Amino acid sequence: MRPMALWTAMALALGLLSACSKERPQRTTTPVRTSLVETIESAAPVRYSANIAPFTQVELAFKSGGLVQSLRQVKGADGRMRSVQEGDRVAKGTVLASVRQDEYREKVAQAKAALARAQATYEHATLDWQRASTLYSQQALTKPDFDTAKAQFDGSAAVVDESKAQLQQAEIALRDCAIVAPVDSWVLKRNAEIGMVVNPMTTAFVVADTRTVKAVFGVPDLMLSRVRLGEKQAIAVGAVPGQFEGRVTAISPAADPKSRVYSIEVTIPNPRNQLRSGMIASLDFAAEAPAVRQPAVQLAAVVRHPQVANAFAVYIAEGDTNVATARVRTIEPGEAHGNRIVVVKGLKPGERVITTGATLLKDGDPVNIIP
Repeated sequence: MRPMALWTAMALALGLLSACSKERPQRTTTPVRTSLVETIESAAPVRYSANIAPFTQVELAFKSGGLVQSLRQVKGADGRMRSVQEGDRVAKGTVLASVRQDEYREKVAQAKAALARAQATYEHATLDWQRASTLYSQQALTKPDFDTAKAQFDGSAAVVDESKAQLQQAEIALRDCAIVAPVDSWVLKRNAEIGMVVNPMTTAFVVADTRTVKAVFGVPDLMLSRVRLGEKQAIAVGAVPGQFEGRVTAISPAADPKSRVYSIEVTIPNPRNQLRSGMIASLDFAAEAPAVRQPAVQLAAVVRHPQVANAFAVYIAEGDTNVATARVRTIEPGEAHGNRIVVVKGLKPGERVITTGATLLKDGDPVNIIP
């Protein structure tokens, strides 16, 4: 080998030996705090879905038939007047619709005239009866004539009573030409239109008083022992933030023949009208099964899984000394209890999990456990 080539080879070998002789950098330990997996009593609540319904809902029907002559007029969103419709708020005593009243007024006038004639006849019969009574007591009138005067008096009195009843009926029929809102309420449905001919008992409006609403749901017979009349019950509605508190006001005495569940009603005050008819609510009842002890860790120990999307994990501290190794462990979290959370799967009581510094770690990192 040529001298120059030899020297080059030796220099290269020495360089490689020098590189191999250098110490590799050591991984630094991360200071962390740990805690042992504890157990807490936990009974998963049973969640039910409920339907929000008005506490009072009324179908308003015509009692006097005829041609619909008017509907309640309100100002619409565009500023123009329109007939009252679904979604409108109406006050107690508001006239919502009415049929033509001409013929009913005529019947009232006829009834008044008939009553006036009956009262005149009654007054005349009363005078005849008084004279007949005086003459009969003086034995100046025969018994048949006395009986005739008495019969005419009784008959005229009956005609007056009948005429009064007919007048009262005519006046009621006249008043019933109008449909009036019985309470402050919302219009849920309108079936009447101006010009429509309606019969008595034709439903024109459906209105609901929602100052108080009820959540209606069904429970199986095993849950009946957990529900009591008058007890408070929290209700959550997805469409409205926050929780509402009501009371159990009705428990069905018999199960539905098809679903075999018992209907429960929870009455909820709704002064600001936040809850609307048809909204879906949810409520929780304690489970029928007794509480069981389950593993639990501090919330700070739970992190997003570094390799699995939409999964959760904790880091286990492996080792018996203060210097340990962090190992990622997939878990399935359960119900939260204050600053602790139940772990349904993935941990056992007594295992040591990292609670402080877990977000800085990777699987296999060395850690220094500080008190």
